Order: sequence, then structure tokens, then C-alpha cells
Amino acid sequence: MPQTPRSPVPTQVSEVATELERVVQRWRQLPLDRALSYAGRVRALVQSLADGVAKATGVPASVVPDCGPATLMDQLTVLVYDASAAAVTSRLAEDLANLRRELV
Repeated sequence: MPQTPRSPVPTQVSEVATELERVVQRWRQLPLDRALSYAGRVRALVQSLADGVAKATGVPASVVPDCGPATLMDQLTVLVYDASAAAVTSRLAEDLANLRRELV
């Protein structure tokens, strides 16, 4: 019997899932020039998450590739899920909320 895929974001950090959804939704509303102006800020958060996950899991850190603004939310989503799975979520909801507030 096939299982329905579940989100790796634990229910106790549902505010992380909510903030991630809000950031992604806001990003999709941005005109391209605005998205480009915020891309560095988003990439910094993505890289910070990647570094935190690497440290928590004991794997060597690596640079997240810059694939352009169209893929940033996919990269952010993957790293939020990885951070949740690695229990690196202490400030994650706050970081996502701050990012969302910056995306004006």
C-alpha cells in the first residue's frame, strides 16, 4: 500500500512551515527587478541553512550553487526541510519571518 509523502517539517515547528509558505508566496509576487535585488539576501539564508545542516550532520560544508532567482525558493524549501530533518530549527521561523518582511 503506497504511503502519502509527509512533510519533513515536524508538527511542533509548524510556524516554520507557515513562514516558509509565506516567503514563497511573497517571492512569487515580486517583479523580477525586485527579486533580483533581494536574491543576495535569500542566497545568504540558503547558504547559512546549508552550513548549519552540514555541521549538524557531520558532512563537509559546500557552496549552494547560484541557479538564479527562479530557483531560489526551491533551494530555500529544500534547505528548510533539511534543517528540520537535522533539527536545526531554533531560529528558523524567525529568520523566515524576517526575510518575508524584507521582501517589499
